[in-house]
Amino acid sequence: MTQPEPSTKTISLVNYGITSSKVHYQLSSKELHDLTISKKQGIQTSSGALAIQTGEFTGRSPKDRFIVKDAITKDRIWWGDVNIPFATEDFDALYDKVITYLSDKEIFVRDSYACSDPAYRTNIRVINQYPWSNYFAYNMFLRPSESELKQFDPEWTVINAPGFMADPSKDGTRQHNFAILNFTKKIALIGGTGYTGEIKKGIFSALNFILPVFKNTLPMHCSANVGKEGDTSIFFGLSGTGKTTLSTDHHRHLIGDDEHGWTSENTIFNFEGGCYAKVINLSKVKEPEIFNAIKKGAILENVVMDAKGEVDYSDTSITQNTRVSYPIHFIDNIQPKSIGRNPKNIFFLTADAFGVLPPISKLTPGQAAYHFISGYTAKVAGTEAGITEPVPSFSACFGAPFMPLHPTKYAEMLSAKMKATGVNVWLVNTGWTGGPYGIGTRMKLAYTRAMVNAAMNGSLEAANKDNYHIHSVFGVLQPRVCPNVPTEFLSPRKTWKNDEGFYKTAHKLANSFKTNFKKFESYANQEIMGGGPKV
Repeated sequence: MTQPEPSTKTISLVNYGITSSKVHYQLSSKELHDLTISKKQGIQTSSGALAIQTGEFTGRSPKDRFIVKDAITKDRIWWGDVNIPFATEDFDALYDKVITYLSDKEIFVRDSYACSDPAYRTNIRVINQYPWSNYFAYNMFLRPSESELKQFDPEWTVINAPGFMADPSKDGTRQHNFAILNFTKKIALIGGTGYTGEIKKGIFSALNFILPVFKNTLPMHCSANVGKEGDTSIFFGLSGTGKTTLSTDHHRHLIGDDEHGWTSENTIFNFEGGCYAKVINLSKVKEPEIFNAIKKGAILENVVMDAKGEVDYSDTSITQNTRVSYPIHFIDNIQPKSIGRNPKNIFFLTADAFGVLPPISKLTPGQAAYHFISGYTAKVAGTEAGITEPVPSFSACFGAPFMPLHPTKYAEMLSAKMKATGVNVWLVNTGWTGGPYGIGTRMKLAYTRAMVNAAMNGSLEAANKDNYHIHSVFGVLQPRVCPNVPTEFLSPRKTWKNDEGFYKTAHKLANSFKTNFKKFESYANQEIMGGGPKV
């Protein structure tokens, strides 16, 4: 795929209040790569990729994410721990401070857009303090042509100042870092953190409000791909569940790996122009598409290398959240125009560290809505301080930190689309089998791929129709057979070889589901409530 040549156009930022005399506009990825190295802000790895460190923050900081409470948002946003209100006057004062801070800095500006469907396109201007942050924006957002740039009018602006530290006692923040959305001014203001994911997640959060409220489109934290017959599959899953891995399949065309919209015309479009994948324990054998994408033009975050620039993907001494960003065309099999039609299968991915959920099961519409609202996965020992055994983790709609509306709003939209299209919904456990974390083993990727492929090609349904086993605790439809998967593997109870331990652990997890769902009960209808565990 040919990429647009770098623009020689200059740009003034005076209308934002930024008076910097050194503004770089629309630099190429090569220019940003070389600048980052010359400024000693990054190192080239043996594969040619750029490696950078994001500093103090190596992941999102959900408690420091705010939304300005104004006429647009006050009666629409689901306010609480996920969506924390920020006063308009505090935003204006903090904005002025950030602008003053940036005005004597070297600045990097990029015009790009989100949403591959032209009917939903959202133009974005990204203003960065560092060249590698701008490089990330080049990789992750959609790239306009030179002719499109001549007519470019930004709708949203991202202002990214990692070196600016807020004063919580004066600025209304919790600590020195912040990511604030202002829907009236259409600005995402980010400071005090170098973690690049805040840039894309800011726009994602904005679209999660705009699309359902104003454009009758369901935004989804998911990956998606298209088969040879034109059938589209959608993969929901929290970090570490295999969303990127399973959707990146050389037999299918990738629409995108993280963020999509499902329109009233029954199309699926990608928000982004790139992929942002976890690289912990990455190997060429298990994930060849991602591994091969790590070359010149890709950015590795917080990885550990030797003196020759060889990356050790198993080394998590900086963070478990090691990442790579690259343009989507670094994947061989991509869907032209990043749009799919005819959704046939939805997969909810969960890394169940308790080892009690089946490796794959089919969900009724009520169960699908229940599990969508729940957004379950599990944290395992060692991933966070103080965690010594598996801990249930629930993130509504598989993306609560980015969902400005109440989760049931998105669930209702999903349920309506499921019923209208007749799409199959599957719950896939990519976590543990044969016992919980520490006793059992992680699901084999080859088996998970075989089950997902069987679901997509119809052979799983054909082999089990009217003969599914109903899970005694969770009530889901559990296949008895699956092509290319050992039969005994399909039943978590049988893999445990300890009925008492299995049922005790299953009931423990079921109770966690019920406890978590209590906050949604007053909003959920009977069909959704009936989709929960049977205990």
